[in-house]
Amino acid sequence: MRRRRILAGVAAATLMVAVSGCSSKSDGAGGDGAQPYIAIVSKGFQHQFWQAVKQGAEKEAAKQGARITFEGPATESDIEAQVTMLTNAIAKKPAAIGFAALDSKAAAPLLAQAKAANIPVIAFDSGVDSDIPVTTAATDNKAAAAEAAKHMSELLGGKGKVAVVVHDQTSRSGIDRRDGFIEWIKANAPGITLLEPQYGGGDQAKSADITKSIIAANPDIAGIYGSNEGSAIGAIKGVEESGKKGIKIVGFDSGKAQIDAIKSGVMAGAITQNPIGIGEQLVSAAMKSIKGESLPKVIDTGYYWYDKTNVDNPEIAAVLYQ
Repeated sequence: MRRRRILAGVAAATLMVAVSGCSSKSDGAGGDGAQPYIAIVSKGFQHQFWQAVKQGAEKEAAKQGARITFEGPATESDIEAQVTMLTNAIAKKPAAIGFAALDSKAAAPLLAQAKAANIPVIAFDSGVDSDIPVTTAATDNKAAAAEAAKHMSELLGGKGKVAVVVHDQTSRSGIDRRDGFIEWIKANAPGITLLEPQYGGGDQAKSADITKSIIAANPDIAGIYGSNEGSAIGAIKGVEESGKKGIKIVGFDSGKAQIDAIKSGVMAGAITQNPIGIGEQLVSAAMKSIKGESLPKVIDTGYYWYDKTNVDNPEIAAVLYQ
């Protein structure tokens, strides 16, 4: 029922955009044609990761003489709110759109609308399951998740029961960070038993509750992998609140709570992305698309493993989110 309601809302929103597009003047060049306007709709706004992406986008926009807006829903499970934001962004007729999809299927009709209006779409972070984006600026999430799995296996000596707490199963990043981790373990660590993935919507409290339930049902649990900032912090809180000792926690992203947990030894390590770089590459790609320049299908923005041994290294410190 929820998916039907979202798709029905998208259909109505697409019709409204199509109607408004017939009568409103384009805002793409910021009114006088001198300053291209790029509308950016992210998956969320509450995590430090998104604030860092925004910072990078603003920095590159100032450098390139562009105007941007950056918004995202309050939580990474609010697909309807993101659909509304994308609808409103298209209605403003920007010169380009940056979009990180929570649900590619829900966004598909609006992306088609943007294409029909000749508004180039730049996917970022999780990307979009669609051929419409002219490029995607993102971490290679499958490879990064495999790196996390390799370190988990090393931490456990290749043995034990491991839980997987994932932020969602509808975005490209959620799917790839789940599958990259699972596929590496199955191919390289036969002594590790993987529990069925659990989904916390990237919400810390929900992910903490999921973690506590996993520990209660599996007192022999050896490791937990959290696939994004909210999932990882939730896993940390869940382990702490359960009182269980000795569980190896491996995560994704690098907000302050995760960095503190790694320095204190509560968390073993995590993958950090390059969010400022993602924001910069997003705006740079948007400007190139506005000018009609060709772009690669994917812009790999990189990732790093960090733990207690290298968290203070300059190379790592430069890509942490705090």
